[in-house]
Order: sequence, then structure tokens, then C-alpha cells
Amino acid sequence: MNRRAVLPRMGTLALAGVCGLFPGLAGATCHLEDIVGVSFGNYTSSAVVPLDSAGSISFRCDGQLIPVTIDLSQGSSGSYASRTLKGPSNSSLNYNLYTDVTRLLVWGNGLSGTAHYGPILPLLGETVTLPVYGRIPAGQSVAAGSYSDTLVVTITF
Repeated sequence: MNRRAVLPRMGTLALAGVCGLFPGLAGATCHLEDIVGVSFGNYTSSAVVPLDSAGSISFRCDGQLIPVTIDLSQGSSGSYASRTLKGPSNSSLNYNLYTDVTRLLVWGNGLSGTAHYGPILPLLGETVTLPVYGRIPAGQSVAAGSYSDTLVVTITF
């Protein structure tokens, strides 16, 4: 039996501009400019390969050259080990987000085996766009319907 789960844009990544200011860097400002959610499209339970997709996060810093890191929250699963998309009748579909195209480095907060973006020194006044790589592992049997998750993006400078 072939089951299909229609996955909406994961554009419901919640935008939370959590910023850290250090003494002496009070003239520095960084802000998130755009988030393009990861849109997986249709997932088929019988597929033998994972379903990959990508989104992006754009930010910009002004004022002073400062180190920046960007973290992603765990989402509704409460875990970086395997995030979950929630669907009909409380069904869940495992997925994760990565900092690298090989999908080996889980994007989290830099702790518990996760990676985060940075620290880097972005060019002042230039928009930096980071890819967000997503993957749904193959072989999950789930109910058909829409699945989504909400994450918080945190930029620290």
C-alpha cells in the first residue's frame, strides 16, 4: 500500500530575533532579513531513498565587525536527534535540518553533537544567505495529510 503525506512548506519557521550584545559592541546591530522554509513536497512511505530539500536564512550586520552565530531550536520534538513534523491525528514524521549539503552536521545550538553556523565575521552591510538542508529518512509509514513543524532561529552577536 502506498501512502503519501503531503508536506507543506516548512516556512512556519518562527522568526525570533534573539540577539546577544556584549559590552563595547553596543554600536553593532544584526538582524534576520528573510527565512525561506524547507518545503519537502510529497513524501512516499515506500520510497527507498530519503527525501531531501533545502531552504535558507538571510541576515545582515551593521555598525561593527563582530562574530555571529546562528542556532536553530529543536522544534516540536524537543530533540535535535530527530526532529518531528506533526500531522493528522498527532501522527509524526521524523526529519532533520543540517548545516552541510552532505547532511551530516545537524543544525542546532552547537551542543549535544549539533553544529551551528559560525562564529564568523560577516562583511558589514552585506546580506549573508545561508542554506538550510533538510532530510526526511526513507521508510516511515505515516498517515496521509499535511505535516509541519515550527522552529526558532536565533542570531547571537
